[in-house]
Amino acid sequence: MKNHFRRAAFLFLLVALLGCNQRTDKDKGNVILTIESFDGLPVRVSVNATDLVQVEEINLSNIPKDPNGTVSSLMDIELRSFEVTYTRADRGTRKPPARVRGFFGNVPVGGDDTINNLDVLGIDQLRAAPLSDLLFENGGFDKETGDQSIQLNVSLRFFGRTLAGDTIASNTATFGIEFVP
Repeated sequence: MKNHFRRAAFLFLLVALLGCNQRTDKDKGNVILTIESFDGLPVRVSVNATDLVQVEEINLSNIPKDPNGTVSSLMDIELRSFEVTYTRADRGTRKPPARVRGFFGNVPVGGDDTINNLDVLGIDQLRAAPLSDLLFENGGFDKETGDQSIQLNVSLRFFGRTLAGDTIASNTATFGIEFVP
C-alpha cells in the first residue's frame, strides 16, 4: 500500500513539475516581460580600474500572452526592481553577493523599453571575495584557485507589475565576464 501511495505521489509531483511553464505559470496577468537583447556587454574587467560594471543597453519587451486578444493600458508593466546573481564559470566555488536594486520604468503592452548603463556589479560585489582577491593590495590572484582571473556567469532578471496589479518577472538573461587584476 505504501508503495502505491509513493508512486502516485511521485507521478503527481512529476506531472505538476513538467506541466508548468516556469515563466508564465508563476506570473499573473496576460503579458510576458522579456529581456530581448543586450548591447555593450563587458567581456573583461579589471577590478583595480573600476568600481562599477555596466551593460550599455538592454532592451525589454512586453508581449501579450494572447496575441489575438484584447489589450489595454492596464497590461503596461511598471518595473520595480532587478536582480543580478553570479555563478562561477571556472573551477572556483566562491562568488560575489547578489545585487538587488529598486528600479523604475514602464514597458507598454506590445512595446519595448531600452535601459541604458545598467549597473550589474557595484562596489559591494567588486570589493567582496572572490573578486577582492584580484586587487593588487590583496595579491592579484584568486586565493581559492590560484588563478589570476575569475570567470563569472552574470544572470539578470527584472521584476514589476502590470497597472492592473499583477506581478511580473522577466526571463533570466545570462552572460559571461572575465575579471582580472
